[in-house]
Amino acid sequence: MLSPWMSPDVVLHTQCLLTSFRHWFERDLLSEQSADPEIAAHQLFCAPFVVLSHGTETDPMLNYGNQTALDLWEMDWSDFTQMPSRLTAEPDLREVRSQILATAAQQGYLKGYEGVRVSKTGQRFFIQNAIIWKVLDQSGQHCGQAATFSKWESLP
Repeated sequence: MLSPWMSPDVVLHTQCLLTSFRHWFERDLLSEQSADPEIAAHQLFCAPFVVLSHGTETDPMLNYGNQTALDLWEMDWSDFTQMPSRLTAEPDLREVRSQILATAAQQGYLKGYEGVRVSKTGQRFFIQNAIIWKVLDQSGQHCGQAATFSKWESLP
C-alpha cells in the first residue's frame, strides 16, 4: 500500500512547499534536494526538522506534516491532516497565533517566530526560530501557509 504522504496529490503539494520556500528565500529548504518530485517528497517527509502546512479554508485545515511534525504532535498522518491548524496552539494562544499568520500572509513570509504549541496528548512545547511562508501553487496562486523549525523544547 502506498504511504499517504507519497500519494500523487501530496507529492504535488510537496513540490509547492519546496518551490514556494525557494521563491521567498532564494534557497532550498532541503540541503540536498532531489529534482525528482517523489524523491524530494520522501526527503521532506523524513527531514530531521518540522515542516507542516495548512490550506486556505476559513478555518484552515492542516494538509501536510512530515514525520518530525507527526512525532512532535503525537499523531498519525490521518489525524494530523484532518485537524484545524488552530488546534496546534492552546486556546488562550490562538489569537496571537492568528495575528502572526496574518502578518506572514501579508508579507509573504515571517522569520524568527517563537511560540507555545500543544500535542494531541496535551504535551506543551516551545518552538523557536520558526519560518512561516505563503504557499503558492504551480500557477503562483496562494494556496496556504507552511512553517518549518528545527528547535523546540518540551514544557511542563
